[in-house]
Amino acid sequence: MTPANQMRPNPIKDRLANGETVFGTMVFEFLSPGLPQILQAAGADFVFYDMEHSGFTLSDVKTQLALCRGLDIVPLVRPRATTHEHTAQLLDLGAMGMLFQMCETAEQAEELVRLTKYPPTGQRGAMFGGAHDDYSSMSVPEIIEGAHDRTMVCVLIESAKGVANAEEIMSVPGIDVAHLGHGDLSLSLEVPGQTGHPTMQAGIDTILSACEAHGKAAACLAGDVETAVEWVNRGFRMVSYSYDIGLMKSALSSGISSIREEI
Repeated sequence: MTPANQMRPNPIKDRLANGETVFGTMVFEFLSPGLPQILQAAGADFVFYDMEHSGFTLSDVKTQLALCRGLDIVPLVRPRATTHEHTAQLLDLGAMGMLFQMCETAEQAEELVRLTKYPPTGQRGAMFGGAHDDYSSMSVPEIIEGAHDRTMVCVLIESAKGVANAEEIMSVPGIDVAHLGHGDLSLSLEVPGQTGHPTMQAGIDTILSACEAHGKAAACLAGDVETAVEWVNRGFRMVSYSYDIGLMKSALSSGISSIREEI
């Protein structure tokens, strides 16, 4: 357990850097106070809270981030927008990493890294002794070092332009993860929803190759076990197994159908 006067480390960042594979899920709908504990008990290493599509408020997410404190699960957030305001607020509330949408160029990636770093390497605003450093009594230089060490920068590659520039994006220092945005990417490649289409498959291969070339991790959202296994075998090492709505619908549907068959 981390001492009370120190910041929590981010074991997911370290494990991915060491070539390990980690598993979690995404949350769009259900924010019970028990959710982080339930996810950890189920074996999740991390959770992505999605603010882009969910309608979650800052207060909603702040509560969830606080509930993750003291647990081993790593809370990460997809902000509504890739701006200084949204990034700074979520990091200050205790997010241990960001999932930035629609990254298409190395220049964008460099700016996203700057949003997560304190000066002189970035532009993050200074507020110490708060939620983001676990209310620690560490010195300011120690807090800055701890924040830089633990904050993950994940970028969604979800457009044809992003795929074309994947190599350059993943070469940017400070970018830790390329996350496949398969839904938006299929729209951009004009094969909506057709993840198995050859054009989509070529795009996925390009993202995986870019990550491998630069020693970065590739992430994905897998809707079922078969897809998850296939993508891990292809090289994805950060896997969100489905999402809260999908998990509940799938489990409930399966159970009700099985009961009806039995009776």
